Amino acid sequence: MKPLSSALRALPDELADFLRRALFAIVIGLLVGAVGVAFHYGIDLATELRQEHHWLLCLLPLGGLAIVLLYQVCGMEKDQGTNLVLVAVREHEPMRLRTAPLIFLSTILTHLVGGSAGREGAALQLGASISSKIGHKLGLEPEEGRILTVCGMAAAFSALFGTPLTAAVFALEVVHVGVIQYAALGPALLSSLVGFLLAGWLRVPPTAYTVSGLAALSPLSLLQMVVVGALCAVLAVFFCTVTHGAGHVYTKVLPDPRLRALVGGALVLLLSLLDGGLSHQYYNGAGGNLVEAAVTAGGMGVEPWAFLAKLLFTAVTLGAGFRGGEIVPTFACGATFGCVAAPFLGLSPSFGGAVGMVATFCGVTNCPLSSILLAYELFGGDGLPLYALAIAVAYRLSGYSGLYSEQQIIYSKRVPREIDRKAE
Repeated sequence: MKPLSSALRALPDELADFLRRALFAIVIGLLVGAVGVAFHYGIDLATELRQEHHWLLCLLPLGGLAIVLLYQVCGMEKDQGTNLVLVAVREHEPMRLRTAPLIFLSTILTHLVGGSAGREGAALQLGASISSKIGHKLGLEPEEGRILTVCGMAAAFSALFGTPLTAAVFALEVVHVGVIQYAALGPALLSSLVGFLLAGWLRVPPTAYTVSGLAALSPLSLLQMVVVGALCAVLAVFFCTVTHGAGHVYTKVLPDPRLRALVGGALVLLLSLLDGGLSHQYYNGAGGNLVEAAVTAGGMGVEPWAFLAKLLFTAVTLGAGFRGGEIVPTFACGATFGCVAAPFLGLSPSFGGAVGMVATFCGVTNCPLSSILLAYELFGGDGLPLYALAIAVAYRLSGYSGLYSEQQIIYSKRVPREIDRKAE
């Protein structure tokens, strides 16, 4: 009887704690979700303007310079982007509220002039900066503040991309690889779902793709998934190496960030002209068009070197100081690589593109659970065991590289023991 009586006495405190966190999660979901919706429409408007007025690509050097000057004026020239978010969650470090409008405006400007960058990484910064500031203003304990920051990350990602399960788990999984703080799972899911519902009410469509030629579960398809997962692990390491290396090269050759932005913008413009002129714009922007071509259209019009071209555009853009995320460009690289490689393995280009997309995402983020949920939310439940196998192989073989240098890898990928190291 003693355990029962103790549990009954503790029930009011547990209920009060649950309700308090639920209230915080709902408020963050509504507030950050609304900002995420505005960000979505801002990116869409910038993309439409660029596609209607091709001459906007000529402003790439000036756009890069404007972004650098904006960050300098606001005293944020050393901003670490998504890495700062990981530190904020892990150590309850305060994030400046100005991070939100800065990443909002600079990412839209990047898309307006045709830089190759995503938006989900920017959404993580948006959500984290707003929720982190609220947590510090309320004087919350570090543990509570970290939960609030995770809620902001999940709500922004979910409102923007329309994948609430992936958003909630990714916000938890990306900080510490191998360890998930389940105390934050409920609030993160609630915030994510509130942001998702708000976005739907405001007519932001969730992201989804139609996959054709799905392979049946068989010994042969298992072998095919192992091979695709291994190839995507190599691609993921290559993606991280090139994008990080581009930033180092820029810094070494052009120490002045203003000159770096001007030169980088000119290089992206030159790449665009060489690719087919101002009107082509195939590799400019986030890369959703490439994913559509690879998965939904079954590889129609996808060149064999498309994944390399998108990687080059992205590395040159982000290394020069333009703002945005790496996640959608990663999707584009993985999908275009997968749809090209698939026929050589006896798979349909559409299914190969879908597998390549989520497996490469796992390889660059070290987040296998989020990647499996992503496959479910983007492609549906059919074939989920095959997606999961390719994701697991990509996670195991991608080593300890990653998009985010502040990501901590707590457990070895080879054996179940702690190693506590940062992604390279």
